[in-house]
Amino acid sequence: MQVDAVAEFSANPLEVEAAALAAEADGYAGITVPETQHDALLALSLAARATERITLQTGIAVAFSRNPMTLAMQANDVQLVSGGRLELGLGSQVKAHIERRFGMPWSRPAARMEEFVSAVRAIWKCWETGERLRFEGEFYTHTLMTEFFDPGPNPHGNPPILLAAVGERMTEVAGRVSDGLLAHALTTESYLREVTFPALTRARGGSLDGFAVTLPVFSVLGVDPQARAKAEAGVRRQIAFYGSTPAYRPVLDHHGWGALAEKLNRLSRQQAWDEMATAIDDDVLAAFALAGTPAELAARIEERYGDLADRVSLYTPYDVDPELLTATAKHLRG
Repeated sequence: MQVDAVAEFSANPLEVEAAALAAEADGYAGITVPETQHDALLALSLAARATERITLQTGIAVAFSRNPMTLAMQANDVQLVSGGRLELGLGSQVKAHIERRFGMPWSRPAARMEEFVSAVRAIWKCWETGERLRFEGEFYTHTLMTEFFDPGPNPHGNPPILLAAVGERMTEVAGRVSDGLLAHALTTESYLREVTFPALTRARGGSLDGFAVTLPVFSVLGVDPQARAKAEAGVRRQIAFYGSTPAYRPVLDHHGWGALAEKLNRLSRQQAWDEMATAIDDDVLAAFALAGTPAELAARIEERYGDLADRVSLYTPYDVDPELLTATAKHLRG
């Protein structure tokens, strides 16, 4: 099982560069960079210049805030700078952010994402082969590429595209048009086995050969009881935050926790964050998170997800000793 480091959600490009250097020195297979307060691909451009070995993953780049041409250009450049180490992780975000934060259109996200990825691949193929660009879809149309704007084939090939998905429809899209799935941290072993993997298998005609699954695992780590209690509180709070989002409700519904989803959503509108965290009882916590010493946590991740995930990262929404993360990663690598 490969283990990736994860940059802080608020990390600026210079901080991402430093985190990537540290991750490579600590033996991680790659680094994942979220896109919240800064542009993930810009940050990875710096990381690409500073490192030599690790993979560089956007986790995620927001697809619908861009168009296929701009994203194809950005990803092509990072792939070039990194010597072929980019993994382009894409996600849709949610309607409110796409329409109200980015001012971009939102409609039928699964169908739009399938076309978006197909358009990016068509643009890359045009640059790679010199064939005429002729992509005409329902949401995106790209029919002009002149020599002046054509960067030509990337000497390192095109990067793999990984798609973030939770619901069955987007998961099936991931199976049809991407090279891998970026599972959400708000998932469970049961949901992966009974919902996610059947959807992927249907979409891919029964075989997942060559298809990668990446999973962030809620992890409770601490050197003493006080630190572990703080870690557990941080994880409960983050589970509650995600659980309040309607897009992630299918996971809670799968476990019969629909009433909890409604309660969390209601409390989130009241900004009752502390009360939301207390709503996450021990059974819910145990379904989404794993805890222990570095050796224990690594063993539990392997036991629960060893036959499901190709790559994992440790999701720690609290202040954590980096040495504990590194030790856990070493145990996972064996």
